[in-house]
Amino acid sequence: MSAVTSRLAAFPALAPGLPGAGLPWLSALRLQAIERFAAAGWPTNRLENWRHTSLAGLEQQQFTAAAQASPEALVAKLRAGGSGHWMVFVDGAWVPSLSAIGPLPDGARVEALSALLVSDPAAVEALYGSAEDGESPSALNAALASDGAVIRLARGVAIEAPIHLVFVGGVRAGESHVRNLVSAQAGAHATVVEHYLGEAGAASLTTAVTRIDAGPDARIVHLKLQQESGQAVHLAAIDAVQARGSGFDSHALAFGARLARTDIRTRFDGEGCEALLNGLYHVDGRRHVDHHTCVNHAQPRGTSREFYRGILDGAGRGVFAGRIVVAVDAQRTDAQQRSDSLLLSPQAQADARPELEIYADDVKCAHGATVGQIDEDSLFYLRSRGLDETHARNLLTWAFAAEVLGRIGDESLRRRAQAAVRDRLPGGALMEAL
Repeated sequence: MSAVTSRLAAFPALAPGLPGAGLPWLSALRLQAIERFAAAGWPTNRLENWRHTSLAGLEQQQFTAAAQASPEALVAKLRAGGSGHWMVFVDGAWVPSLSAIGPLPDGARVEALSALLVSDPAAVEALYGSAEDGESPSALNAALASDGAVIRLARGVAIEAPIHLVFVGGVRAGESHVRNLVSAQAGAHATVVEHYLGEAGAASLTTAVTRIDAGPDARIVHLKLQQESGQAVHLAAIDAVQARGSGFDSHALAFGARLARTDIRTRFDGEGCEALLNGLYHVDGRRHVDHHTCVNHAQPRGTSREFYRGILDGAGRGVFAGRIVVAVDAQRTDAQQRSDSLLLSPQAQADARPELEIYADDVKCAHGATVGQIDEDSLFYLRSRGLDETHARNLLTWAFAAEVLGRIGDESLRRRAQAAVRDRLPGGALMEAL
């Protein structure tokens, strides 16, 4: 029996222990989702969307927790000096004792999915999504999601401090499946940060789905910082739907996991929408990071900007595939997309596939991709000013990353992202001093 088939066989015994198990609509959706996953299996490179990232190896892999785990220490380090509202999840379950949600304005709700399935299941049903959403890992998530955050903002409500969602995996379980739901009514505003951490030594699996519904003139800033264990597998999807005049900023930063894939999609369902998709990833060793994006300009006068940069060392591999779709009636669309990769070793590999699919004639669209190495003239200049080669290379690498980090508007979040990059570079103290 294959691992995929065994998941289907084990599901009847597992399902009653999931939150909301007594809800008919959720039970039916979970069954449809696990059956869809079992039929499709893990994606392989025979599928066009997974040409560069096969998950066939997961068929034989056993996911395990760390031998020694201290989620409290990980969370304490992450929260040191950080402001905002904090929800902490360990192995896919909300931990109130590690969380701290401060006072919220009237009309703002930040709750655990498991709790809301008890107190207001109809609210969850309206936001949860369907078994057919996304790729097969998203179907697995729909079937097995044990918890997550539900953020609801009434009309005109703004939460000024960031909402931090912290997910620690590989503590006592080898797998965690989390689902986050964000609903912002007209004119609402919030910044949501997802931190993914893992215990060292854990060969864990995380699936994460975040669904964002931005109402007219609402604005959601979303930052995802993935720093899981070097043996972890991280599979995520971020799906946004935008109404007239809304804004969605996505900052995707990937610095951990042995294999990580994030799909980010947004659809403009009203005129005058704006989206920024901004990403940075660092891979080394034999790690593999993949980002797939799609901006669907379904309505006129939309503006999208997309910038992804990858730093690749060792025998690491980075993949970026970005797709911009402009519908027939989406006139006056303005869309730009760019991917840049910096190779730090001869064995590193970068794959870029930018795509434009345009059905309207009054548009301004452009895309481009570059792959290159550190400029030797710039390296020589820094060496001539007294820097050794390691620090000179780090400074040039830092400059390559800084453009992406500079687009993060919130200063505290930008500093947190900068620290994550410094942690990946030898001599990071010099970068901090600069």
